[in-house]
Amino acid sequence: MTVATAEETEQAPAISALQTTLHNEVWPKVTEKFGITNPMALPRLDKIVVNVGMGDFLENNKLRPEARDTILNTLSTITGQQPILIKAKKSVSNFKVREGALGSTKVTMRRVRMWSFLERLIHLAIPRVRDFRGLSRTSFDAAGNYSFGFSEQAVWPEIDMGSINISHGMHINLVFRNSTPEISRFVLTELGFPFKREDETG
Repeated sequence: MTVATAEETEQAPAISALQTTLHNEVWPKVTEKFGITNPMALPRLDKIVVNVGMGDFLENNKLRPEARDTILNTLSTITGQQPILIKAKKSVSNFKVREGALGSTKVTMRRVRMWSFLERLIHLAIPRVRDFRGLSRTSFDAAGNYSFGFSEQAVWPEIDMGSINISHGMHINLVFRNSTPEISRFVLTELGFPFKREDETG
């Protein structure tokens, strides 16, 4: 399967392969399995948020320039969007962040960029995780939103680790509408998310 890079997404079709799978294959299964007959009530992936905490890269409450540039470049490269910097609203000692300091940066993707990112996440990034044993089946909130993270940006083939000195992880949140943990898990499984087996913990 050929997966477009974030840069190529500018010329990508309005409907991705994953969207086609969702509409033509997954939604009919959801209707049958969960008894959802109203098309407007079917589960929808609304947005994907990628966040990187910066507490480990602060010196005297200021973000190291090299770390800032590396993190911003990582997020813009893998998402095709410019990240926004977020100042801490309060001090968090566990994360070495003081109120007013740059505590994190994030990108929020919707529509075409979101689906392009999801395809590359499933087919390119996750398979590159070292000693991968499956994603947690339980990291859903009550609304069916799913959160997980990577410990380093090297899982993305677009990132040339040989040219940078800063390694950082990231947190990814998939935000759904009209969903529950069970429904979201079913939808993501059908789209190719490699969850752990039911008999495995986590």
